[in-house]
Amino acid sequence: MADPTPVIDDLRAESDALDALVAELGPEEWARETPAPGWTVAHQIAHLAWTDHSALLAVTDVDAFHALVEKALTAPGSFVDEGAEEGARQPVAELLSGWREGRAALDGALRAAPGGARFPWYGPPMSCASMATARLMETWAHGLDVADALGVTVAPTDRIRHIVRLGVRTRDFAHIVHDLAPPMEEFRIELTSPSGESWTFGPEDAVDRVTGTALDFCLLVTQRAHRSDLALTATGADADRWLDIAQAFAGPPGSGRAPKGGDTA
Repeated sequence: MADPTPVIDDLRAESDALDALVAELGPEEWARETPAPGWTVAHQIAHLAWTDHSALLAVTDVDAFHALVEKALTAPGSFVDEGAEEGARQPVAELLSGWREGRAALDGALRAAPGGARFPWYGPPMSCASMATARLMETWAHGLDVADALGVTVAPTDRIRHIVRLGVRTRDFAHIVHDLAPPMEEFRIELTSPSGESWTFGPEDAVDRVTGTALDFCLLVTQRAHRSDLALTATGADADRWLDIAQAFAGPPGSGRAPKGGDTA
């Protein structure tokens, strides 16, 4: 059983980095539009606070979490936006403090979780490490949206290794949510990390392969960039199809981002 502490530590570091980006923003900056239609910087942080709270309930109060899921099922197409909208209406100081308190509580709950525990989620149940990885993925991805709105370039770190692993593990899930049969054979994934290391997955002799940078792979599986804008190479028809549908997050297929040139063909 893998020790979840490293990914919990990286989740904390990723959250702190985003906190440093927004901590001193003025009201006009909190109201800036992000790449997500209709979402401002405040919506992005409110969404993270909302999902951190959901994760905390999943770890500490299963009955309350199931009640939250039942409520979400009454409005499956809008509950995420509604949660972000409700949080974004709060005064900035209240939103920021609530996000900080919620993620600190989740950090403590994950560290205190018994070994081997599994928690319910909107998709399959998650281990402690998987829950922390999912929260890191969302924090990183929504942090990119915030940085984009502020005109800031955030240098990637090797913390994205957790997102890479999640993206690789969710290959079959991405096919299933598109009503496609997952490939029978494993793929070979070869990526270069931000620090220059080589991160590899799958058998060396696999027919289908994906190569490129870890950053571009993470941008793809979190749907923060269109495939045509990324330097990822697929070898084999199955790998090529996967790069068109990849997603590492739970829920229905995401719409993704349009190419920078605006061509959706």
